[in-house]
Amino acid sequence: MKVLGLTGNIASGKSVVALMLENLGAKVIDVDDIAKKIVEPNQPTWKKIVDAFGKDILNPDLTINRKTLGDIIFNDDNKRKVLNDITHPVIIQTARKKVDQYKRENAKVVIIEAALIVEKGGLKDLIEKLIVVTSDEESQIERLKKRNELSIDEALSRINSQMPTSEKTQHADYIIDNTGTLEESENQVNKLWQKIMELK
Repeated sequence: MKVLGLTGNIASGKSVVALMLENLGAKVIDVDDIAKKIVEPNQPTWKKIVDAFGKDILNPDLTINRKTLGDIIFNDDNKRKVLNDITHPVIIQTARKKVDQYKRENAKVVIIEAALIVEKGGLKDLIEKLIVVTSDEESQIERLKKRNELSIDEALSRINSQMPTSEKTQHADYIIDNTGTLEESENQVNKLWQKIMELK
């Protein structure tokens, strides 16, 4: 079984590339999806976050308001570290269990899609090769404005809180440039899939 990491900065198009790889036959472990599940109301991780950040971050249905929490952590490195220290160990443990499950199921290719593979390193030992998805800042801002209803300043705050793409790509075995059209990205992904199939 081949295990690859898929990363890229916010609104670079990781999920689009992940879906393309899934359509080609890969099993995808979406770390963002794991992160959402572990913070559902009354889960142990949810309780720790509410203890750390207070009840003001909650919606009326007790779910965590991601925008409210995002506004706090994207403007304060220490608070971002507090959140990461609560969530990351649980996320990593859950992702490892998923990899083990796919191994038992004899999956050929597993993709771990995660924003912080390079920065956090908690999944690096599982990953044979790293794919980095890149996009120009203009496209990232437009996607964030549309997807998260953010202002330009809010979008830039989130983009600037992450490791620069130029630094991230230095760790890449493969790069997908997602600045252009979907068709252009798909052509790159198809070529990448051929390379993955040739890995020993």
